[in-house]
Amino acid sequence: MIISPDRKDFSTILNILGRLMLGLSVFMLLPLAVAVFRREVSPFFDFFISFLISSSLGFIFLVCFPLKKEVSWLHAFFAVSMGWLISSLLGAIPLFFSGHFLSFVDAWFEAMSGFATTGLVLIQDLDHLSFAHNMWRHLMMFIGGQGIILASLSVLTRARPVAVGFYYGEARQEKILPNVIDTARFIWKVCFIYLVLGVCVFSLILYSKGLALDKSLFHAFWLFFAAFDTGGFAPHAQNIAYYHSFSLEMATVVFMLLGAINFNLHFWIWMKSRREIYKNFEIKTFLFTFFSLQALLYFSLKGMGHLSIFRKGFYQLISAHTGCGFTNLGVGELNNFGPLALISVTLAMMIGGGVCATTGGVKLMRLGIIFRTFLMEVKRWMMPVKSIYKERFHHLQDLILSDKKIKEAYVFFTLFMVTYVGGAIIGMIYGYSPVMALFESVSATANVGLSVGITSPSMPILLKLVYIFQMWAGRLEFISIFVSFGFILTLFKK
Repeated sequence: MIISPDRKDFSTILNILGRLMLGLSVFMLLPLAVAVFRREVSPFFDFFISFLISSSLGFIFLVCFPLKKEVSWLHAFFAVSMGWLISSLLGAIPLFFSGHFLSFVDAWFEAMSGFATTGLVLIQDLDHLSFAHNMWRHLMMFIGGQGIILASLSVLTRARPVAVGFYYGEARQEKILPNVIDTARFIWKVCFIYLVLGVCVFSLILYSKGLALDKSLFHAFWLFFAAFDTGGFAPHAQNIAYYHSFSLEMATVVFMLLGAINFNLHFWIWMKSRREIYKNFEIKTFLFTFFSLQALLYFSLKGMGHLSIFRKGFYQLISAHTGCGFTNLGVGELNNFGPLALISVTLAMMIGGGVCATTGGVKLMRLGIIFRTFLMEVKRWMMPVKSIYKERFHHLQDLILSDKKIKEAYVFFTLFMVTYVGGAIIGMIYGYSPVMALFESVSATANVGLSVGITSPSMPILLKLVYIFQMWAGRLEFISIFVSFGFILTLFKK
């Protein structure tokens, strides 16, 4: 029986959303502090007003909508899907105030791209954006990479009974520790440890390249947020190409890979067995898909020369496969890759990284299971009729390929493929070629951020809204959104 919501349900949900708004307003204090430090007057008021709006709305929701029911999984799923929309709308306010966007929809697009760790941009004159606004753009990726709700879970103590609902609602499929609160805190611990390491590495490289010390530190923070959280934003319009540094490119590759790895695997490598990285099913799947696509890319770019293929082709492919979206190419240079090269990058974006990571896409685990299912069926046909065969794989432990895992893999694979193709069809309606339209649609849905030029302030507003939906749905992996739609539709059946 489907539960039909009542006023108490919505009061409880709005109370949760009020807490989320208050939490988001607290994060706005960091760019506010940056504005004070850098003596940026106008950005200071942009964030001060945005802070007042977010905190006031959060306080009003808490007062007007008390918790009238025990928070259930349905409440959690609905709050997650609506919370991401509200967070992106509130996050867009200081961006719109900056004057670097043609409309509020463009600022909303940028905020959703940040929270969803996508990296597609509609900002204008990025090279002259204030430090405070740049901090906010990249901080949104850091919050969204770990999960907006997860950011709150790490400090909540009263949400333990329903924490699992919030955790799975944000597309986390595996718990690292038995308790979800402890899992959330471990994820943040990993992030902050890598943050210190990443900022040290990036700032040293940038300082050695002649960037001033204070700018080196700020850029190092922003590049880490974008690399580890596989977001792809950068403080300059040329992205990574702005720095003209091979060492920086290789450093970003390391942190892109770390961000694309399952947090559970981080835990096993740190706490249990380093040998797990050599046996893990997701890592083996990644190596197979990456080197296969790299061979295809090499074949399609062989006229470029070996050095160009490695520096440009390899970097785009690793950026696509990890879902980061960094690029070391000049503006429009990706369009010169040719259809076959673009298809190989598109396939890498479709796949993405590990489950329970900061990346998007179908995910390595699901694709690996689909491959194994195919091989399992071939083996069954080669065996005697009465024989029973069970396929096994190793992911932290030896597992049997069950019907439940196979069904789940195919369901999510289908959802992503339908969304990829659906967005591509809309792009084709507006006159873009099938390859380009599919590339941009996949980049939005898989939360990558690489672009062939379709994403721009001048593109049709309907296409902007389509990509906003794809970024939102792809980041949450559909389920919490479907639950929310179903929750709302039950109102019309009363």
